[in-house]
Amino acid sequence: MSTVALPIDSFGVSHQGCVRDHNEDNYLIEPQTGLWVVADGMGGHEAGEVASASIVDHLATIGIASSAPDLRARFEDRLSRANAEIRDISRSRGITIGSTFAALLAMDGRFACLWAGDSRIYLVRNGSIFQVSKDHTEVQELLDRGMISAEEALTWPRRNVITHAVGVSDELEIDFQQGELMAGDVFVLGTDGLTAHVSDAEIEAAVRSATPRAACQTLLDMVLARGGTDNVTIVLVKIGSGHSGAHHSDRSGAEAAAR
Repeated sequence: MSTVALPIDSFGVSHQGCVRDHNEDNYLIEPQTGLWVVADGMGGHEAGEVASASIVDHLATIGIASSAPDLRARFEDRLSRANAEIRDISRSRGITIGSTFAALLAMDGRFACLWAGDSRIYLVRNGSIFQVSKDHTEVQELLDRGMISAEEALTWPRRNVITHAVGVSDELEIDFQQGELMAGDVFVLGTDGLTAHVSDAEIEAAVRSATPRAACQTLLDMVLARGGTDNVTIVLVKIGSGHSGAHHSDRSGAEAAAR
């Protein structure tokens, strides 16, 4: 059965960047089930990648859903299992580990975006870019309260402090937005290693007329050329691209594109 009403072309890349000595990011591309995910682990060497891998590994078991609500329910069930597993690992090691995530679900002509933390989801539609997700960070909370300006937020000392993530508490808190898919839509899922170096306008320009594979490479090259201070993971999903099938990178994880 077809899980989406429009043809989809998708691709993903992940890189440790120019400064970090390992990659704590992971990603998942499952067009046959209508699922795309990026995850950015935190907790130090050999810990953050465990958290992000747990999310990806559990979500990879979703399978083919019978409906959009079923897909959403399966997603939340697997994410809860990942949260519990990460909590168990944290307790056994005596440390706090966790992972942000951003996910796109697509089925029957509709989409749902779900996230926790500062990994982002953008939608490029009709020549404009919209940030679908809203960062779960201290600096975003200050912005919402009108306590700092957008300009001040760019250099705020605690701008990278996360307020929600998978694995940091027994109660999992996530946000979501949903809507209808349109032919030509391009969803950009990225960890904060992307948005630390590339502006929204540059993301829009990179994906406007390029294939997901080419746009991913363009954005990755931009990040690395500007110093790549963090791990960076990018997943692009183009709706109604005219291809007969879904195309994606052949490696779904942090080890992809480590060059």
